[in-house]
Amino acid sequence: MRRRDFVILLASAAANWPPSAIARNQQNLPVIGYMGAGTLSSWRQWTEAFLQRLGELGWVEGRNIAIEYRWAEGDIERYADIAKELVRLNVDIIFTVGGEAAKQATSSIPIVGALMPDPIEHGLIASLARPGGNVTGLSLLASDLAGKRLELLREVLPSLRRLGILAQTGTNVVELSEVRSGAKALGIEVDQVDMMRADDIAPAFEAFKGRAEALYVPANPLANTNRVHINDLALDAKMPTVHGFRQYVESGGLMSYGPNTTDLFRRAGDYVDKILRGKKPADMPVEQPTKFDLIVNLKTAAALGLTLPPALLGRADEVIE
Repeated sequence: MRRRDFVILLASAAANWPPSAIARNQQNLPVIGYMGAGTLSSWRQWTEAFLQRLGELGWVEGRNIAIEYRWAEGDIERYADIAKELVRLNVDIIFTVGGEAAKQATSSIPIVGALMPDPIEHGLIASLARPGGNVTGLSLLASDLAGKRLELLREVLPSLRRLGILAQTGTNVVELSEVRSGAKALGIEVDQVDMMRADDIAPAFEAFKGRAEALYVPANPLANTNRVHINDLALDAKMPTVHGFRQYVESGGLMSYGPNTTDLFRRAGDYVDKILRGKKPADMPVEQPTKFDLIVNLKTAAALGLTLPPALLGRADEVIE
């Protein structure tokens, strides 16, 4: 997709939605309900990757598909209402990240999840090979990488003994358990502070004072939407941060290790394409990430007064300077 085309998309999607894409859909085009966990701007790169892949497969918004965009703006409590609204609109496919809210709203409309943490454990599918219902897509499996992130952080801070976790209430349950297990194995004490809304972020950093030397930020809608603010506060507090996705490091975090989100959104476009062409989610195996990135930010390291080990820099997929 050309950047000019995407700018036009952003301008149109930023409106307050009436009239909806369905109301404008005079050609009876298939409609994709797009559930964005964050905001239009925070999801720009991922949305562009998804739309670009659809375009490569022959699907162009306004020409042969229509898209209903809805943004939760980091508030997980809005997911259920958004999912119910898309079901009332009778969209042809729901595209989302985790899939739970959409699954609770419908058992018939096909659902494609791009970042499902553990779809079997959450009851979304019967098995990876044969989902068996109306949900398919890509399993994130980010929690399995929590221990690796802590090992990388220990390489940067060999004397690390106290770790803060900034979590969003009700999210990342499995990953948080993995972080605690990994920290215990490394002899690191953990102090977790939860947040429910953006106003909780600054007080969380006040709570970490004197109790944490570095910060683990699990990827969640609230953190993603406010990642620049979180990294600014971490820098002011001289707390190195570790994340699961590169976007956090691009926004000033120190380092990240995890699946390539842009690649997952592109691959989700393949699922939508196949469903639009008649395949059933029940018969489409759920796939796992194939690209993992280690990203480090030298500018942030310098601001923190850290010298990153040459061995770590040599393994990095990208070094931001």
